[in-house]
Amino acid sequence: MTTVASTTDQFVSEFSISRWCDTAEVLARLDALLKQPIRPIRPENMSGVLSYFDTRCRQSKLVSAAAKDVIPGGVQHNLAFNYPHPLAIGAADGAHMSDVDGNRYIDFLQAGGATLLGANYRPVRERVQAVLAECGPVTGLLHEYEVKLAELVCRHVPSVEMFRMLGSGTEAVMAAIRLARAHTGRKWIIKMGGGYHGWSDQMVYGIRVPGTGRMDAAGIPRSSTARIQESFPHDLNALRRRLQFNRLRGGTAAVIVEPFGPESGTRPVTAAFNGELRTLCDEFGVLLIFDEVVTGFRTGLSGAQGYFDVRPDLTVFGKCLTGGYPMSGGVGGQRDIMMNLAGGLGGSQKKVLVGGTLSANPLSCVAGYYSILEMEKTQAAQHAGRAGDRLCAGLTEIIDRLGLPYVAYNQGSIVHLQTSGVMLMDARNPFKLLKLIQEAEARKRSMEEFGAAYCAHGLITLAGSRLYTSLADTDEVIDEALNRFEDVLKLA
Repeated sequence: MTTVASTTDQFVSEFSISRWCDTAEVLARLDALLKQPIRPIRPENMSGVLSYFDTRCRQSKLVSAAAKDVIPGGVQHNLAFNYPHPLAIGAADGAHMSDVDGNRYIDFLQAGGATLLGANYRPVRERVQAVLAECGPVTGLLHEYEVKLAELVCRHVPSVEMFRMLGSGTEAVMAAIRLARAHTGRKWIIKMGGGYHGWSDQMVYGIRVPGTGRMDAAGIPRSSTARIQESFPHDLNALRRRLQFNRLRGGTAAVIVEPFGPESGTRPVTAAFNGELRTLCDEFGVLLIFDEVVTGFRTGLSGAQGYFDVRPDLTVFGKCLTGGYPMSGGVGGQRDIMMNLAGGLGGSQKKVLVGGTLSANPLSCVAGYYSILEMEKTQAAQHAGRAGDRLCAGLTEIIDRLGLPYVAYNQGSIVHLQTSGVMLMDARNPFKLLKLIQEAEARKRSMEEFGAAYCAHGLITLAGSRLYTSLADTDEVIDEALNRFEDVLKLA
């Protein structure tokens, strides 16, 4: 049985992160993982994993088969994809969820990181039910919880003087980019290669794997990505050169980053990176946009910007903003920039058009307001962060004891478990792109097989490589999870 030190009930810090990972050491271990052959689950053990889905998940298989007839690919959201077929979930509560066949799982997906308080958190649910009973989910007019939620966001997040609610993180990124261009009068936008900023036409560029440019841009005109650039992660000198070149062509409007590093910190930045990036943006008069869809409130009530003590010009929100309830997205920032979003007939001459009939609906706003109040009251980020530390320490101990090449690291409640390294590949050398694609397919398959094995052992993860902890993850939950993870890792 695997156990690690118990979590503490009293927290010194307001954040989920007890210490920032040694970035150089993590990247070195990930590089070593990529340089050796894949260590997948042994074929003779995969047959046992797949038999679980055949014998224990029959109703899920039927639902999945029906979905393929009417839904492209059989899933409505990429999180739902699972090898050999998606699980149909019937119930979720706290740290657990159950599928329609009655199988119970420890939930480390937590709706892609949105449910920091745990799944289907009752105090928030009851508040939402009361508002639904009073006025329904949407009226099209102003509701008091729009104001209450905006006031909470402005109070907790240092850089946000005004806040505008939108339908999703993708929409919020679109609005932030439009705002940056309108405010600066410039067109170029730079992102960190491999970062995920939603699926809008502009941001499906250099997505997931740095250097891939438009590889995933099917159906997107070249004109839509013509003013989007990617810079390789962690390389501020390369970013400086790009900013200098853009200055000769009208200048850069904004640099947009995930403050932990691309793909929710899968490629972690150094502790000093965001501060250095702020200085570089100031030097060139460029707006800095933090995409805090994942890190917002999960890191702490003031987000990653509070943890790093760096103030971006604009901040993108999602996920935890409404505690997992729908229509969760928003953008906030300095008053002079945000007033370009003013609705109605007022506002500035550089009026930036955004919309959305369901944006800032009463259901989403009451959920967000009370979710943040509950995070405040329960110290949810700190509890989830200690659970993440405990889970990561246990996984590292198992990996080392079993002599496996895998790598576990975390940023508080965001835990990464890399068994194939597919998320760490890059296309820095375009002449090796074909070989990269072939190797990526093999590594992706291995990652999917691990994801299936975790499911067969009662563990739900994000794509078999990322785990989100929550307030609901007690020491007992983490201990049980570590025993199950060890059973899976022994299959390799």
